[in-house]
Amino acid sequence: MGVKKVITKPGKGGTPRKGDTVVMHYTGRLENGNKFDSSRDRNQPFETPIGVGRVIRGWDDGILGLGDDPAMQIGEHATLTITSDYGYGERGAGGVIPGGATLIFDVELIDIKRLGGEDPPKKEEL
Repeated sequence: MGVKKVITKPGKGGTPRKGDTVVMHYTGRLENGNKFDSSRDRNQPFETPIGVGRVIRGWDDGILGLGDDPAMQIGEHATLTITSDYGYGERGAGGVIPGGATLIFDVELIDIKRLGGEDPPKKEEL
C-alpha cells in the first residue's frame, strides 16, 4: 500500500514542492491506537525539508502527493496511514515503534518555507 491519505479538513493554501521546508503539527500512533509521538503535546510545530529523505518515505509521498493522493495544502488536516515499507521497515525505531509496524499520523500543514525563498499563497490570500 505505501501511504494512504484521508483529508479530514481541506486546506486552501499553497502546496509544497520537493526541497521546501514544511511546518507541521502531527500525532503518530500505532495501529492499536498507542501514541508514540506528538508535536502538539510539545506545543512545538515540526519543521523539515520535504521530499529529500529527511523523514520517512510515507511522509514525503503523503505530503508531496507522490502517490495516488494530491499534495497537501496549507491549512489541510489529514490522516496518513503508512505501511512499514514506507515507514521504519523491519527494524522499527527507538524501541517505541516495532519492526513491521503500520503507522498512522494525524497531520496538519501549517506553513511552507520555499526552497528559493518565495512564499506560497497563504490560506487567507486565496
